[in-house]
Amino acid sequence: MNILVTGSRGQLGSELQAMAGDYSGHTLWCYDLPDLDITDTHALKVVCDRHAVDVIVNCAAYTAVDRAEEEEQLAFQVNAAGPASIAEVARERGALFMHVSTDYVFDGTSSIPYTEETSPRPLGVYGRSKWEGEEAIRRISPSYMIVRTSWLYSNYGSNFVKTMLRLGAERDRLNVVFDQVGTPTYARDLARAIMTIIDRVEPGRRYGATYHFSNEGVCSWYDFALMALRIAGRDCRVYPIESSEYPTPTRRPHYSVLNKSAIKRDWQLEIPHWYESLEQMIAIEQQP
Repeated sequence: MNILVTGSRGQLGSELQAMAGDYSGHTLWCYDLPDLDITDTHALKVVCDRHAVDVIVNCAAYTAVDRAEEEEQLAFQVNAAGPASIAEVARERGALFMHVSTDYVFDGTSSIPYTEETSPRPLGVYGRSKWEGEEAIRRISPSYMIVRTSWLYSNYGSNFVKTMLRLGAERDRLNVVFDQVGTPTYARDLARAIMTIIDRVEPGRRYGATYHFSNEGVCSWYDFALMALRIAGRDCRVYPIESSEYPTPTRRPHYSVLNKSAIKRDWQLEIPHWYESLEQMIAIEQQP
């Protein structure tokens, strides 16, 4: 199939490009700004027609969680209006629309992993804009899959792990919050899951599903940082602090563990533990 990847220079888009050769039965057409603006419906139509697109994987998003509180219009334009535009084009083409969403659609007050049936209650602009994008897709597209993920990191771009590794080499101590709990997601594992699903979809069948995907296991940001520095061999102490000691413009969910039973059941996926994937990521990062 011909697969359009939007937001292709981000963490997930870059991972999809990197593994394109592993799925030689498909052709990936990768676009990002300034070559394609997902809010430009006409431009989307032109690109989809040019490449006879069968599947659209939207990795484009406004992800500056704190800045979104000041740039609300831009956040909603990218995270809500953008997916709506893609859904319109996908509907016209009869294409499958795969969209990546976030754990930030939940308020973090649960004590058990969130299922796809849990009612969203986003805390800030970023979460609300992503939820509105989800709803637009469900309303417009006759064939879609929405995949929510959490704590994304990779060897590409900027992310928590790379920041910890850099700071761990510069400082002898770091303070990291321990009262926000979730699951890291290695973007390579998510990219592999997306391509596996595309490889297994039935041609001509319409889909309409929301799924959760992260690596297996649970940890706090403190645990995550501590393990990253240990694996990398950094001589830096990590100290746990409360969220109140590190205030941010946006309230983060204190608990955002995602239940992945549905995606594992429907697509026979085996998902690695977050520690195993973190070891892989850091091994690549440390290659000469």
